[in-house]
Amino acid sequence: MRSPQETARRAAEAMWASDRASRSLGMELVDVGPGRATVRMTVREDMVNGHAIGHGGLTFTLADSAFAFACNSYNRSTVAAACDIRFLAPTRLGDVLVAEAVERSRNGRDGVYEVTVRTGQTVVAEFIGRSKEIRGRLFPEED
Repeated sequence: MRSPQETARRAAEAMWASDRASRSLGMELVDVGPGRATVRMTVREDMVNGHAIGHGGLTFTLADSAFAFACNSYNRSTVAAACDIRFLAPTRLGDVLVAEAVERSRNGRDGVYEVTVRTGQTVVAEFIGRSKEIRGRLFPEED
């Protein structure tokens, strides 16, 4: 019998292998467990907008990736049903952003996840994601 931690790790590996978007942005999957995930990304030159700050859409993408790894950690294919973000502080070129996703509730096929994005000790964004399980698994249960 596979442990919940092993299931989360295997699900994350399966997702990561196909997640060209997160990889192309230089994201790193730092940690994953049942209902949680941490993803890191450094703000590069091509991620800074016309105000010389990190583009909010890319901060959202980082939070969304952490949310995806957290809500898929049970090896049940899961997608976003809705999400919203509050930007609290600007990001800058060279900032290392860390998104920590934590499950707040799961009921049937629905889940709610909170993602906090930080650079150092500064919280730059708060993201709430609502998930919906769909058909399928990320890896076969029998192996």
